[in-house]
Amino acid sequence: MAFANPPPGDIAALLRAARTIAVVGLSDNPQRPSYEVASTLLDYGYRIIPVNPALAVWEGIRAVPDLDHLSDALGPGEQVDIVDVFRQPQHVPQVVDDCIRLGLPALWLQLGVIDEKAAERARTAGIAVVMDKCIKVERMRMG
Repeated sequence: MAFANPPPGDIAALLRAARTIAVVGLSDNPQRPSYEVASTLLDYGYRIIPVNPALAVWEGIRAVPDLDHLSDALGPGEQVDIVDVFRQPQHVPQVVDDCIRLGLPALWLQLGVIDEKAAERARTAGIAVVMDKCIKVERMRMG
C-alpha cells in the first residue's frame, strides 16, 4: 500500500495547532528553499528552531546541531510541534528514528524528500506525517 498524505483539512488543522517548528537542514543562504520557507513561517508567527550542525545562529535564532539538542532551544514546558525536513531522502530514516525516540508529534518531509517506508514507520509510531509537500505552500493556502 502506497503512502498517502492526510486530507487537506487535517493538514490545515496541524498547521493551525502548531506553534514551534524545528527545521532540519535549514540553510543560512537566502537563495536556498529552506531559508525562504523558514522565513515565511516566521512571518506567519511560528517559532523556528534551526537544526543544522554547521550553523550556530540563523537570523538571530540559536541553532541546534541535531534533534537530540532541541531541549537546548526550548524553555520549560515548551515543545516542538512539527519537524520540517530539508535533507536528502537517504537521511529520512535517521530523522524518523530520532522523532520516534524523542516522542515528537509531527514530521513534515518537504517537496522531493520522499521515503515511503520511513514515513509509514513514523505514522505507525503515532507521528503525524506529511510527505512531498511544501509547508509554506500549505500554510499560504490557509490564508
